[in-house]
Amino acid sequence: MAKGGPGLAERVAAAQRVVVLTGAGVSAESGVPTFRGTGGLWRQYRAEDLATPEAFGRDPRLVWEWYDWRRQLIARCAPNAAHFAIVHLERQVPEFLLVTQNVDGLHRRAGSVKMVELHGNLWRARCSREGTIQDLPETPLAEIPPRCACGWLLRPDVVWFGEALPPPALERALLAASACDLFLVVGTSAVVHPAASLPVVAKEHGAPVIEVNLEPTPLTALAHESHHGKAGDLLPRLLGFSLAPDPQPPTPA
Repeated sequence: MAKGGPGLAERVAAAQRVVVLTGAGVSAESGVPTFRGTGGLWRQYRAEDLATPEAFGRDPRLVWEWYDWRRQLIARCAPNAAHFAIVHLERQVPEFLLVTQNVDGLHRRAGSVKMVELHGNLWRARCSREGTIQDLPETPLAEIPPRCACGWLLRPDVVWFGEALPPPALERALLAASACDLFLVVGTSAVVHPAASLPVVAKEHGAPVIEVNLEPTPLTALAHESHHGKAGDLLPRLLGFSLAPDPQPPTPA
């Protein structure tokens, strides 16, 4: 619930620099399956057993089979009203950054442009030797495991357990959080660090922090406003947006 003061639409109207942090709750509303925890098994494996550099070193084919299966499930999902509300928000403020923990690519499909994908993207692969990035097709991979033109194995361009976030992505997110005048947290449990520290940084630098999530989180006590419910229902209303079914994406800067 809100803690008094101006509502989110009024805060947005007055803001010059806005940062939005999103998590798995936004993707879940599009039907993206949960690949961790109860019911998160694939064959007999858990995500924690496969999403590691060690697993890839032991059996890259197995790891790629799992990721290709995941990508085909996600390919059937579509962005929801929360994704599109964030696209509209990007158009409204002079300086904007979306920081997402999600790897499903739905924000880009919705039309978000100014964004940092902290944990990478399932629709990209990275050369194990050169570090070069290439896009992956929406269709199943023709070769598993895929290889770079140089002959080395490609790996999913995501952050695995035990790996650090890419320094440029984290630095960009921290800089934006420290300079923003409004920080919005949507669909995240606020327990995965270092992403969970971003709203703390924003508040320490004087920015109001607004939370939209299904249920209370460790961030709730810190936030200036906390709204509990589905982001796809709440976010467009709180922002005062009347969303068209298929909004045109913003023009890249």
